[in-house]
Amino acid sequence: MNEADPAGTGDPPLLSIGHSTHPIEVFVALLQGHRVESVADVRSSPFSRLNPQFNRQALERDLRAAGIRYLFLGVELGGRPDGDRFYDQEGHVLYGRVAESPKFESGLARLVERAERSRVAVMCSEENPSGCHRFLLVTRVLYIRGIEVAHIRGDGSVQQTEDVDAFRGWSDPVYEDVSLLDGSVRSSWRSTRPISRGQA
Repeated sequence: MNEADPAGTGDPPLLSIGHSTHPIEVFVALLQGHRVESVADVRSSPFSRLNPQFNRQALERDLRAAGIRYLFLGVELGGRPDGDRFYDQEGHVLYGRVAESPKFESGLARLVERAERSRVAVMCSEENPSGCHRFLLVTRVLYIRGIEVAHIRGDGSVQQTEDVDAFRGWSDPVYEDVSLLDGSVRSSWRSTRPISRGQA
C-alpha cells in the first residue's frame, strides 16, 4: 500500500474528467462506469451558456439524483484566479504562483481529504486534459507529491497521466524570469492561452 493507492486496490485515488458537450445522462454514465462517488468541480465559474446542464445548480441536482456527491473547489483550484500577480503581461495564468498560494493549498488539501473517503473525479469543461488546468496545474502538483491521477476520456477510456500529450516529466523545477526593464514575468509553467477573467 502506498500514498498513490491508499486503499491498496490498484485504482488511482483520483480521476479527472471534462464535461464537454455531453448530455447529462451520458456524463453521469461515464462517472458511474468508473465508480465515481464524488465530483470536485474546479471551474472558476461553474456555468456554461452552451451546455446549461452543467450549470452548478442543475449539475448538483442531477448528480445527487444519481447518488454522486458534488464539491465545488473553483475558488481554490480554478483556472482563473483573482489577483494580477497570478497573470503575466499577455494574460496567461502563472501556475507556479497559483500553486504556491495558501488558497490553492487549502483547496488541494480538501480534495485529497475527500479522495481519502470516496472515489473522486476532478471536473472541468475540456474533454481533452492536455490543455486544461485540471491537468496542467492540479494534476501536476498532485503528481509531484506522489498522488496518481487518471483521466476519463469522452469515449469512456482512461488515460494515465504519463500518456497525456502535455505530460513532460514534471521533475524539473520551474523558474520565473522577471524583466529588469519593465518587471514583466516569463514562465514556462503557465496556461496555454491568455485567460479572459470572469468568464466561464
